[in-house]
This record gives sequence, structure tokens and C-alpha cells, in this order.
Amino acid sequence: MVDVNDGKREGRHDQDDELITPVDFTPPPAAGRQWSLRPRLWHGLVALFLVAAVGAAWFVLTARSVFIETTPVTADVDISGGLAVQVGPRYLIRPGDYRLSLRNEGYHDLDTLLSVSGAQAQTHEAVMQPMHGFVTLRATDEDGEPLDGVRARLDGRDIGELPLESLEVEPGEYRVTLDAERYLPRQEVIEVEGRLQEQHVELSLQPAWADIRFATDPSGADVLVDGEVVGQTPLTASLMQGERQVTLKRSGYKAVEETLRVVAGEERERPVVSLEEADGLVFIRSEPSGANVTINGEFRGQTPLEVSLEPDQRHEISLFRAGYATADRELTARSAEQADLNVTLDPQTAPVRIAAEPPDAEVYVDGERRGTAGDTLELLAAEQQVEIRRDGYVPHVQAFTARPGLDQEIRVSLQTEEEARIASIEPEIETAAGQVLRLFRPDDYTMGASRREPGRRANEALRDVVMEKPFYLALHPVTNAQFQRFRPDHEAGSVEGQSLDLPRQPVVQVSWIDAALYANWLSEQESLLPFYRVEDEEVVGVNPDATGYRLPTEAEWEWAARSDGEGNIRRYPWGDTWPPPENAGNFADQSTRSFLGQILSGYNDGEMVTSNVGRYEANALGLYDMAGNVSEWVHDHYRAVSGLSTAAEIDPLGPGEGSYRTVKGSSWMHGAMTELRASFRDFAEEPRNDLGFRLARYLGE
Repeated sequence: MVDVNDGKREGRHDQDDELITPVDFTPPPAAGRQWSLRPRLWHGLVALFLVAAVGAAWFVLTARSVFIETTPVTADVDISGGLAVQVGPRYLIRPGDYRLSLRNEGYHDLDTLLSVSGAQAQTHEAVMQPMHGFVTLRATDEDGEPLDGVRARLDGRDIGELPLESLEVEPGEYRVTLDAERYLPRQEVIEVEGRLQEQHVELSLQPAWADIRFATDPSGADVLVDGEVVGQTPLTASLMQGERQVTLKRSGYKAVEETLRVVAGEERERPVVSLEEADGLVFIRSEPSGANVTINGEFRGQTPLEVSLEPDQRHEISLFRAGYATADRELTARSAEQADLNVTLDPQTAPVRIAAEPPDAEVYVDGERRGTAGDTLELLAAEQQVEIRRDGYVPHVQAFTARPGLDQEIRVSLQTEEEARIASIEPEIETAAGQVLRLFRPDDYTMGASRREPGRRANEALRDVVMEKPFYLALHPVTNAQFQRFRPDHEAGSVEGQSLDLPRQPVVQVSWIDAALYANWLSEQESLLPFYRVEDEEVVGVNPDATGYRLPTEAEWEWAARSDGEGNIRRYPWGDTWPPPENAGNFADQSTRSFLGQILSGYNDGEMVTSNVGRYEANALGLYDMAGNVSEWVHDHYRAVSGLSTAAEIDPLGPGEGSYRTVKGSSWMHGAMTELRASFRDFAEEPRNDLGFRLARYLGE
């Protein structure tokens, strides 16, 4: 066979030897539109937009319009705990609980709970408390010149002498009282703005005197004001306001006397007084002195007395004094001459029997020894001071007036010095830092709890305690403000945004050593022997007989928490019933559910953390916060109690050493029956945010 293509190939080769080259070929798209499923970027953007739009729509539909009305209106508002979108002055927030925080210069930070309800539009108020202000007080006279030595009081409390610079004062209205010698008192009500603002208060004082001018004819007369010579006429004298007895007296002339009412700031010029020549002078003395004198029936004064009398006339003079017979005399005065009249008064007496214990006590009348108890004394028929005394006893002193014609007796039982000391003991004392302590004379009692008592722990074994030493115990725990007088830089911190550092909250975040050093510091402020012996900021022992401030012993604290004041011991500080009644104390209540594990169900004390001391009911002895608020350091080292010893302990101070210190009482973090019982015992080594202390001290000898 002949291959036709061979001829063709040969013919092609013959045509310039051209080669055939293959070419890529893509068929055209089929008729009609085709879709690709391949993802593109814009697809994702659209999806995200749709999700965001749906989420925003859902948030807008479920959120509530909330207006936070703040005081002050300039406060910075921060809402945490969830989404809060600010739209103008309002916020879009879904229902629920949030943490609201306010900050503003010059105000205390506010951290509180914001509960958004289901109402579509709602308003929540948040009021910040202003901080203290700085007040500068100055005083001037009526001409605007500064005055020194002006004493100032703020609401009755002495704050020192003016000028006072940048005095820290809490905001509010105060009454300022200024007192200065020779100036009228000044009272003024001031409004302290606070907020760390400086305020300058300048008050002017008006003089309490007036310039009075005296003149006589002839001049040179002595001017006596209230019996004291202040100069000679003509004279301008500055006299203090009020009624003044003024006498103008010149030798050879009759004295002129008048009562002058001086009005502060009212200058006066008295008319010229024409002096009359003296008729005659009589100097009257009596034994004893102090007798009342009448001349011609007119009272003229008391002896010794100088009087002027009309000359060449007979004058009837009578002298009388309580306890003495009246003495009558007649006298004729001579012109320009001086006469002396000396009179001895006859005493009038009455018998008075002295009955005293002990029977050998001595009797003194007006300082003169007159006999011993059991004697009958002749006493003047006038008031006199009778004193009955004996060594080892406190003297008895009384004013006594004998009555002629009556049987009279003075009956006295002298107190020993110890009896008088006990009678003079103050039932309450106040420290230099302002704490009030009450005196207690405790009963013997049994510490701890029976094994059958619900909530009892193994370290609460029963122990008999004999309480011999009376002691003072503070009504309240020590506050932040009181502790910061000792340690100004101390900070108690906060919990869940709630401050623990307000002035009247109990101090916390203090160690046992801090509490002991504070007690010693306070003792030194009052010159008391410190109870704790300290070396290099460490307690190395105690002075057991010292009356300086200290921490109460465990036995004292538990007795004070449990006693009903009538010799009975109770299970809880408020009584024997469970649960605690309303207002019994500051415990772990409903408000702490979000951050405390165990709470007192159904109880609401109004505080999330510590409250101001003394806010809740006192116990039977008048002591506050013995249940709740803060647990308290006591003096004793901690040890477990076995209950094997049967011997009673006398005023126990606890073990001599140990790694931990005993803690008594429940706190704001406790809500179980175990901790709220007064016999509950705990121990600690480090500071806590629910652990404070209160003061005690022995009565002493």
C-alpha cells in the first residue's frame, strides 16, 4: 500500500520545511450563567455584620435605660461586672447586679452595688461623701488688727489659741466660739465646705470695756473701782463692762460713792463732781471683825469700817454679827477730826454633842482643836466649819450652825482611806484618745461550753475561773481614727470595693504586737506605767501590777460577752436564743452572699463589711460589738484546752509563751452558730481584715 501522507509529508518538507506547533485551547463557556461556590472575603464581612447587627439589636431590645444621678454631678462613673453602653447622660444596661464606682476630687471614693431592675427606664442615686476641709481661723480687734491669745472652741470643743492654720474639719455646720481677756465673747456659725478646700474665717472681737472720764472739784481725788485705786482725777479709766462700784475720795473731803453701769464700747464723760468738806471720820473696829454696822438705823458696812459723820451730833452705832450679842454705842464726831471706836462682841453659844466613830477621833472647829468624839462642845450660834479627823481615816468636814435652846448632835462615821478610795472610784473613765471604759467587778464563772452544746468545738473545754481583780473594759473596739493618732500612716484597706478605713470603723489589719504597742503608747500619754514590757518593738513580758492599758484577757472578754449583769452566763452575747434577733450585730448576711461561703440566712444588718462601732445593740453590760463587726485580739497566748484540770484558775493571763495569740468573738465574715457563740475560740498570728481589738486596764490598788 502506498501511504498517501507520505507524499504530503514530503510535499510539506518541500515547502520550506515548515513545522506544525501545538497551541493550548480552552473551550468557550457554555451558554447561560454559572455560579462558583468558592468563598470570598466579602462573604465573611457580610456575615460578621449580620451577627453584630443581630447582637446589637438583641442588646438594645433587652437592655434598660439607666440614669445614674450622682452627687456631685462631676463624679467620674465606672460600671463594671457587665456591658454598660453610655448614650448621652444615660446607660444601656441589661438587668442584673453591677459594681458602681464613683471618683471625684475632694470626695471619698464610693464603691457600691448597682442593681438594674426590669423597669424600662430607671434612675439610681449615688451620693459621695465630701472629704474634710482646711479652715484657717483668725481674730482681729475692731480696727482690724490681729489679736493673739484668743481661745477658740468648735461646737464646744477647745481647739486651741488663734491664729490656727489649715485646721482639718469635716464638712458641715459648726458653731465657733471665741474668748479673749478684755473682749466680748464671739459666737459665729460657719459652714465648712470640705472637699479639701481651704477656707479662711476672720472674726472681729469687740472690746469688753469702755473709757470713762472722771473729774472732781478740787481735783486730785483718788478714784477707786470695786475697792481698788485706779488713779486720781482728772482720769480716763478703761473699765470692764458691768456694774462697778466707784468711789471718789480726797483727804479732808467726803467720799462720793456711786454704782456705775459700764456698757462695753460706750465711752462716757462723767460730770464734774464737787467734793464737800468732810465733817468727821470714825474708824470702827470689832473683835471679831466682820460685824455689820448701822449708824442711826442705816446700814453702813462691816468692820473694820471708816465712816464720815455729821459733826457735833450724837450718833447711835450698833454692831451685830451672827453668834454674838448686839453691841450698841453712842458717838459724837468732831469736824475734820478722826475718832476710833473699838468694840468686843459677846459670843452666844449652844451645847452640841459630838458622836463619832471611831470614838477617839479629834474635833476641830474653824481649824482649832476643841476636843474628841463624845464631848459636848459650846459652839457659836453661827455657821462654822466642824472637822472630825483621825489618823488612817478620811477627815469629815461640814458647816454647822448651833441653835440656842435646842438639843443638837453631830453624828459621823469616818471612812478609812481604803473605804473612801473605793467610794471615789470612777465607774467610767475616758482615755486621751477618746475611748470610754467601764469598771466591772466580775463574778466567778465557768468558761467554755458543754460537749452537748450545739456548735461547740473541741478547744472549748469547761474551765472554772475565779475573777478577783476589778477591771475597766472599753465600750467599743478601737477605731481607725483612734489608732491613727498612734500610727498616722495605717491603712485598713477595702473588701469588694467597700472601704474598711473610715474614721469610725473598727481598726483592722493590725497584728497583736500593733495592738499591744498601741496600749503602751496610750498609757504613756496619761503617764501610766505601761503593762507590756517592750524591747526592739517586741513584747518580752508584762508588768502584772501595772494599771496601764492592755488587751483584755480571754477570761475577762468571755465573761463580759456572756454575763447578763445578774450573775448568769449566756450562750450568745445577745442571750440564749438562736438565730440572733434583728440589730444584734454585723454578721455575714444576705449582702455578702456573692463573696462569702457561709451566711446567716434571712438576716440583713445593712452592711457588707465592717460598720461604724456602736451601731448595733449593746449587750447586757452596755458593751458594743461583742458579737459581729470584728473579731478581737485578747492578751493570752493560744493553747488547746483539755478540760482535764479541775482546779479553778484565778485571774488567768494565759500561757507564758506560744506561736499564736487567742482571738475571741465573731466578725462580719461569720454567719454560723459555732462562731457566733461567746465561748468560741480562735487563734491567729497575722493581721486580718476582720480582726481588731479593744482596750482594758486593771483598777489597781
